[in-house]
Amino acid sequence: MAFDKRNIQILANYCCAAADAMAYTLMRTAHSAFVKETEDFSCTILTEDGLAFASPRSFGAPWYSGIDYAPVVDMIDSYEPGDICITNDSYSGNVATHSPDLHIWKPVFHDGRIVCFVVGHIHNTDVGGAVPASLSRALTEIVQEGVRIPPLKIVRAGVLNQDVIDILLLNVRAPAQNWGDFNAQIASVNIGERKIHEIIDRFGVEAFREGARAILDYAHQQARSVIREIPDGEYFFADYADEDGDSDHPCRVALTLRIQGDELVLDYTGSDPQLASSLNMPTGGRERHPLAMVGLTYVLYTLHPGLLLNAGTLRVARAILPRGSVVNCEAPAAVGMRSLTCMLTQIVTFGAFSQALPEKIPASAPGGNAIMNIKTHDRHNLPIMASIGPVGGGGGGTPFNDGPDGMGGSSAFLKNTPIEINEAEVPIHFLRYGIEPDTGGAGKYRGGMATVMAFRVSAPGTVVTARNRNRSRFHSWGVLGGRHGALSRFQKNPDTSRHVELGNTDVVACEPGDVIRVIGPGAGGYGNPLERDPQRVLRDVQCGFVSSAQARLQYGVVIDVQGELDLAATDALRASMAVDVPDGHFDFGAARTAYEQVWTRARYARLTDFLAGVPILWRHYLKHRIFDAVAAGEHAGGDMDMQMDAVLADIRQRFPALTPVAQD
Repeated sequence: MAFDKRNIQILANYCCAAADAMAYTLMRTAHSAFVKETEDFSCTILTEDGLAFASPRSFGAPWYSGIDYAPVVDMIDSYEPGDICITNDSYSGNVATHSPDLHIWKPVFHDGRIVCFVVGHIHNTDVGGAVPASLSRALTEIVQEGVRIPPLKIVRAGVLNQDVIDILLLNVRAPAQNWGDFNAQIASVNIGERKIHEIIDRFGVEAFREGARAILDYAHQQARSVIREIPDGEYFFADYADEDGDSDHPCRVALTLRIQGDELVLDYTGSDPQLASSLNMPTGGRERHPLAMVGLTYVLYTLHPGLLLNAGTLRVARAILPRGSVVNCEAPAAVGMRSLTCMLTQIVTFGAFSQALPEKIPASAPGGNAIMNIKTHDRHNLPIMASIGPVGGGGGGTPFNDGPDGMGGSSAFLKNTPIEINEAEVPIHFLRYGIEPDTGGAGKYRGGMATVMAFRVSAPGTVVTARNRNRSRFHSWGVLGGRHGALSRFQKNPDTSRHVELGNTDVVACEPGDVIRVIGPGAGGYGNPLERDPQRVLRDVQCGFVSSAQARLQYGVVIDVQGELDLAATDALRASMAVDVPDGHFDFGAARTAYEQVWTRARYARLTDFLAGVPILWRHYLKHRIFDAVAAGEHAGGDMDMQMDAVLADIRQRFPALTPVAQD
């Protein structure tokens, strides 16, 4: 079969339809709301050597469209028809990236030969471990994050390995739910196998195998054509999680984007050292690991919506992921909150590309998306372990339109769970779920609004977890005059005498009658807010997105007591406000601006160089000692270089056992 562009697209459509069928089967047969409603899962078709070449077009989380399963596929000695393999261990091939993600893969045979693999993962609401839902930034070792399964055959020639299933179900908090989701996964890959045989019957086995390679090659060519249109250069950007663990020190992810011709490098040197918390990313240093490449996938697809998304797309790039850093940790580091750090890799990718293509890349999405989980009991005293959905923010304002409200690409396109489903399955009462006013960053094109969720619990001993909360300290940034988004908030018993601001606490004990309210962060705005059409501002006020007070303060738009637009007063007010528009490419907000006046790029470079020369085990600890010394003003009499030299000299003297280590 001749593979011109038309035939490649036809075969790609058939393969994506097969992946769609896998995803639809999984979604319709899963038991947990987090799979069947939120759609935190993936389904993929791989070449016989593990490269993803087809994935669903409208179902599930798109992070894994370019995944390479070869590291785990190769860990199985041999395959035979009817085999299905499984793993959730983050350090066995670095494919499963935290313990709740259960990956399975099945070889598809034709005439006794493997022609491809059908694979998928789901996020289990709980896989045991130290806390309900298995994940908290406070955890320090992966053994605290639930049961781990190395790559093995869970089904051998059609026969289920019940011993492994028994171990798995014994160690989780909702075994019936996990068992139901697992069976949905099995159904999904079985459907995938059947669909592949239908494609082979239509096109022939050799055409299918050659076509898979052609699909990868075509995606590679498409991506190269996109990169060629981006100005060559080096673009640096950094962003932060509010806390790197049990401290008030932020976690930094830094990126230097280098573009030359039709190739690019994502260099994460300057990112924080491996942490004694669960924000670490277990990439294994693989230069095209999905967690390091999601942002690039989103950028490329934004620039070319016809791009095929698969492993070929990512051949244009490679990532530099320093060993022993937060983006390439080593065992036994905890990794449960790696999705928060992955959101930061996306945000810094957007920030770097925004400098290269300011007329095409939107402002910042929030970079924090609270996944709300509840462990409680129903009226019959039966245990309930459930996810009630994500609470995040909208997309950043674009060069052409407002950012979408309540959702955005950096949230992996996870969907909300309807209140009716949650209240039917979980004994809680929702008080509010919707859009929070005045949270999107002001701009010519407004940033997307945050969502708000408030509910009352009804049983004693209830535990609420809010995984991946962020942006309670540093704002989502606006660009080219656009303002930053609002901060997130997490509250217990708001508007009462028992009100507690929970900050970035992610595990909260509750009793009957307690109310939890979480407000996501808003996205950044794009362009000068004073250039926004006053009619659009009026529309925002009428819709409840922006208050009249903020319309006046942020946009210079005057709305009278009758709710009508006063154009004359608006023109006069805007003329007086012109000098207040932010300068520079980004508006980060006061907190980050003040922080970076102390922790400059140069100071971080000194810190990175020093920590690279000490054992990995020491790095997070020493980072805190150095931050504490700078905050205390030690040796602050001279310039920054002199202070850092003196602080680092104190560290060496205090810990003489530290010796340089060879670096890869």
